[in-house]
Amino acid sequence: MKIVLTGATGFVGVKLVERLQALNHQIIVLARNPQKAANQFSKALFPNVEIVGYDPLKSGDWAEAIAGSNAVINLAGEPLAGVRWTDKRKQEIRDSRILTTKILVEAIAKASVKPEVLISGSAIGFYGTSLDQSFDEYSDGGQDFLANVCRDWEAAADGVTDLGVRLVKLRTGIVLGMGGAIAKMLPIFQVGGGGKIGSGKQWFSWIHRDDLVNLILFTLTNSQIVGVLNGTAPQPVTNDDFTVAFAKAIKRPAFLPVPAAALILLFGESAIVLLDGQRVLPKKAEINKFVFRYPDIDAALTEIFA
Repeated sequence: MKIVLTGATGFVGVKLVERLQALNHQIIVLARNPQKAANQFSKALFPNVEIVGYDPLKSGDWAEAIAGSNAVINLAGEPLAGVRWTDKRKQEIRDSRILTTKILVEAIAKASVKPEVLISGSAIGFYGTSLDQSFDEYSDGGQDFLANVCRDWEAAADGVTDLGVRLVKLRTGIVLGMGGAIAKMLPIFQVGGGGKIGSGKQWFSWIHRDDLVNLILFTLTNSQIVGVLNGTAPQPVTNDDFTVAFAKAIKRPAFLPVPAAALILLFGESAIVLLDGQRVLPKKAEINKFVFRYPDIDAALTEIFA
């Protein structure tokens, strides 16, 4: 297949490109920083990768790369956690998801031969937060900042359905692998400074990076999967349970909780990413008989730290 990919140098994108290369697909990477992408995907190791420079916020000649492709996978987006959400940062979060998706859909509309499918990233923040509810693909959305970003993000992708392109809106949870969120937590836990965040009762809906990549590959060729698809493992845990499992996996204690007040003081509104959560289940993946290699947190962390 010929596959166009945004967000290729990100935590999930890099692993996805590796798998697509191994499967001998042709990969066109749309990169804001072509030099960074070229360093990441050297021709010697990635002979099937073609790098096309693009401005995700503007139409341009890069759109010609979409014509004749079988699929477009849209994983672009600025990080959410770890920084205070100023008005400027909020606009960057929105533009890097909503405007980039809108521009990508416009490029698909102009393509002389359109792709068969667009897999467009979204997030489980769509559902809002709750301590006692469970959410699947058929649940209503929340009303907070992240929920509204996700709602508008997905709406920006909806236009491809009028073009005869199958649309999958992939709502991902916290992606676990060596790097990403794990890399940020590991140094703290290694010196014995790990612990639950806030009450520890908030839900932590996660997925192993290998399972997420496999789910994307599964979705590429499964025409039955249309619309929303949750990219989460079938066994979400609380933050408290995750902390215990993490400490066990690296053989370190975890008894220094992080007070909610400290996070709110440090990060303001963006502390919601750490202090609140949602229990999200991958109902559509299971209906379509997708098999998770790492369905529970202990198996996932054991593989990561093996």
